Amino acid sequence: MARTGIDTSILHKGAHSASYFDLARAAGEGAEIVDFCIPCNPYFPTPEMFDELTRDLKSILKYYPSDSATITKKLASVLGLHPQTVAMANGSTELITWIDHLLVKESLAIPIPTFGRWTDQPLETGKRVDMFPLQERDGFRLDLEEYVEFIRERRSKVAVVCNVNNPDGNYLPRRDVIRFMDALSDLDLVVIDESFIDFSDAERYPSVGPDAVIRPNAVVLKSLGKNFGLHGIRFGYLLANPAIAGKIAKMLPKWNLNSLAEKVVHMISDHEMEYEESLRLLSRDRRTMGRELQRIPGLQVFPSQGNFFLVKLPTEWSGVALRDYMVANHGIMTRECGNKLGMTSQFMRLVVRPAADVDRLVDGMLDYAQRFHGRSVYDTEPLDGGRRWNTESYEEKPDNLIPYPTQRADRGNDREYTARRAAVS
Repeated sequence: MARTGIDTSILHKGAHSASYFDLARAAGEGAEIVDFCIPCNPYFPTPEMFDELTRDLKSILKYYPSDSATITKKLASVLGLHPQTVAMANGSTELITWIDHLLVKESLAIPIPTFGRWTDQPLETGKRVDMFPLQERDGFRLDLEEYVEFIRERRSKVAVVCNVNNPDGNYLPRRDVIRFMDALSDLDLVVIDESFIDFSDAERYPSVGPDAVIRPNAVVLKSLGKNFGLHGIRFGYLLANPAIAGKIAKMLPKWNLNSLAEKVVHMISDHEMEYEESLRLLSRDRRTMGRELQRIPGLQVFPSQGNFFLVKLPTEWSGVALRDYMVANHGIMTRECGNKLGMTSQFMRLVVRPAADVDRLVDGMLDYAQRFHGRSVYDTEPLDGGRRWNTESYEEKPDNLIPYPTQRADRGNDREYTARRAAVS
């Protein structure tokens, strides 16, 4: 173990996590940082795709991109969507901003903890935010019936659900989300944020995007940066009926998407199988990482369908101190959740990464425990996983679903979508 030379004061500036670039600059040339903070797909794009982007970089940077309508039409074609139901923007957070400005008039209901922009953005514009607290004793699972009752009691005008939810990784079955949308068809808007849903392997077709576009007040949000491991490009899209999607699209700047985003959109269809494989590998790593984290005495690991785990630290540990120690002594960047509404510094969100990186993470956490809390951690038997929550059978065939439009269906039964929805052993 050797100190990285990073000044950890950089981790205490601002309400959000320090950026990777801030840490890299602070560490200096040659320092290695393993990122367990930013929820990114580690297997996509492939090295070959990065080579292609590198070859085209000069023209990508030198010339104007096509206008946003042209790029959106191409994305819709690649994904098998109707272009009038799609609005594409410079990241899902830009879409959250426009949703707030154009469609949230008085109040918004949101379960917490969740992605911070869903609380911060409407608060910044003077809206009432009705926060529905998720309970640790329930594993932070959202009961949709109780949430609907809360919305009715508060008379909220807009309701939001994140599925998969960040930071706890809980997943809601598609049939239940559809019933939730229908139960609130009289609201101004119902938003289902599916930024992390591609990482779920709980059921074959988890998205309610096709169902939202035929409903009067529903919007589904997607984040391409998270799915494709390209946060730096900043691109995402929403699905809604043509009236809502068109209203958002008309307000977006004509050239709000950059040439790099356009290039990647054109590459997607040529690398679909590689993307499917990246999701299969990530599902495998999630199972492995969950087991490895349970080796740490006193650490509570919450079940997850995202590309991250929520963990609760042992009582005597400090999340802030652990985060700083891991950066300074092991070159590992983590996400301490003390600034998330509904959480405390006793919780951390850890991104799913390959096995070698997980070994480094576990060793660092065990080192922290032994150094500051005197536990003989290396002689302790692995935990049995702690408390478990009942999981439902997501493969039940409900009668309220419409077929999921996808070009993958044209491939027949040769792959049976196994690369996309790997079975959980």
